[in-house]
Amino acid sequence: MSQTRRTSGILLLVLCVAALCALPWLLPPGQLVAAVQMLIAALFACAFNLLAGQGGMLSFGHAAYFGVGTFATIHAMNALGGAGLLPTPLMPLAGGVAGLLFGLVAGWFATMRAGVYFSMITLALAELLHALAPHLKGVFGGEAGLSAMRMPAWGFTFGSDVEVYFLVLAWVVVSLAALYGLTRTPLGRLTLGLRENAHRLRYLGYRPHTLKTMVFALSAMFAGIAGGLQALNIEAGNYVLFEVKLSTDAVLFAYIGGVNAFLGPVLGASILTFLSQTLADITRSWLLYQGILFVLVMLFVPDGLVGLVQRAAKSLRERGLASWLPRAAVSVAAGLLLTCATVFSVEMLQRMFARDYRSLLAMNPDAGWPPIPLFGHDWAPLAPSTWLIPLALFAVGLAACRWALALWRDDAEAAPVLEAAK
Repeated sequence: MSQTRRTSGILLLVLCVAALCALPWLLPPGQLVAAVQMLIAALFACAFNLLAGQGGMLSFGHAAYFGVGTFATIHAMNALGGAGLLPTPLMPLAGGVAGLLFGLVAGWFATMRAGVYFSMITLALAELLHALAPHLKGVFGGEAGLSAMRMPAWGFTFGSDVEVYFLVLAWVVVSLAALYGLTRTPLGRLTLGLRENAHRLRYLGYRPHTLKTMVFALSAMFAGIAGGLQALNIEAGNYVLFEVKLSTDAVLFAYIGGVNAFLGPVLGASILTFLSQTLADITRSWLLYQGILFVLVMLFVPDGLVGLVQRAAKSLRERGLASWLPRAAVSVAAGLLLTCATVFSVEMLQRMFARDYRSLLAMNPDAGWPPIPLFGHDWAPLAPSTWLIPLALFAVGLAACRWALALWRDDAEAAPVLEAAK
């Protein structure tokens, strides 16, 4: 059985890579740029997960190593011009080396403490770099930042989005393969030991501080490679890369996708990057939706979306399609109803409290509250009928949710009986 599952996993990975290779011919040019960002975010999230998910060291300042990798690659692009020993396709190596060296220094100090103290040290280091970057104009270009150009190499001009996409894809696939191989090495097993019980490793003769520093540096190296890919992608960088938002993005990517699965951060990074690219053009409240998703995952699916998919697949194998499909249909329907109610309420409230709407209301106070256009219809914000719609959706969605929970609970209680019958 395990051999069959391993073969299925390999086949699925091959199909995923083949699908990624076909994306340039399936997506419009604008969406291809978003796909490049998704790939870079996936590598950055997996680099973070090496430290947080596998090593048990939650970093709040991983943007520092991403940014260092970006600026190191920009300097290499300007100095070498994409020729010599480091042509354009190999430029992310400069970001990886810079991330590794900076990670060794920062990791040596940060890993002297554990838990929340470690997290605060990583945050302080990143914020220190963020504060210094605008003043170090020779290194980071000041507030204007630095820019560079991709130069032709190996017969490619790298002037089109398609060539940049395949370059980034190649680096991401190779880096993820290296990260996965690292988990299978003795160091990778010791990394799990650091997460579970560092004191036991000390009793076995290992030096936890040295191991933590090595894992920290390797995580920073892959984050630097992701930063180098970002430099090749946008050909510029400024001190905004060191902001805490990028560090929190890595945390969100990893934990929403699932830190206990190797490809969990890839799923989280892909979904959230796609949502940010799509929803940012549709609504001003997209960050709120991202926060709601994170809270729901932490409350109800602590092992992430990958854990949810794994449990659904396990239930499907055990119960069969005829028994599993009605439960899944009720669960999806409940989720869609609650989502519609939430989106309607958030968008109405956002428009009601928007500055433009409040100004319009102040200009004509006697005219009352003007209708709000939403989803192709004008809604009266103070009319009871307007708010009955989300209330009804919430009520039906919660009822469907309780029904789905009852169905899954009955399924779980029946499982031991079925196992005994077998």
